[in-house]
Amino acid sequence: MITLYGFGRVHPEMLGQGRDLRAQWALEETGLPYRFHALDFIAGELDSPAYRRISPFRQVPVIDDDGIIVAESGAVVLYIAEKAGKLIPADFIGRIQVVQWCFAALTTVERPLSGIDGIDAGMGGVGAAERRTVLVEEANRWFAELERRLDGREWIACETFTVADILLVTALREVGHTDLLKPYPRLNAYYARALARPAWERTRRLCAERSGVPLADIP
Repeated sequence: MITLYGFGRVHPEMLGQGRDLRAQWALEETGLPYRFHALDFIAGELDSPAYRRISPFRQVPVIDDDGIIVAESGAVVLYIAEKAGKLIPADFIGRIQVVQWCFAALTTVERPLSGIDGIDAGMGGVGAAERRTVLVEEANRWFAELERRLDGREWIACETFTVADILLVTALREVGHTDLLKPYPRLNAYYARALARPAWERTRRLCAERSGVPLADIP
């Protein structure tokens, strides 16, 4: 059985924001059996020697599939998709399309959004307002391209929902507290459509339960 290592106790501002939710969402979509190993972030459990042995950068998520260890959220969700034979096409070209959009989500789209989220959380320091303006300009470039990509499409990589959608939508969640998506109706509708999936709602509920907070506290 797969063991998913993710956040247990965290600071309040981190609730529902961990990249472990990407992996749990993929597991909930595929129906693969798994157990969740909750790590106490506040107590420093991610810095323990035991966790360092399976997570080189002391981050989440990590999965242990009966001795097969996979770290990094993009690699984890792709592993889950491959193992389940779901959330990724069976044909080579379709698979490459999904992998391409996984990379796009993590290396192109998420970078400025993560910076905006950090600044909005008060971690910007001197010159934060100016840097935010630059990051928003970059984000809008990528949003405009995503808007064009979604013309006549329901999902980003192919006709069905895939792990590329999980990665892209969870990246977009980093600016979910802003109105940055509003000028892009297709992208905004895509974002809402993905977050309305039952597997995502289960993921939010499970996060709330292990965190001991109301579901409304998980954005």
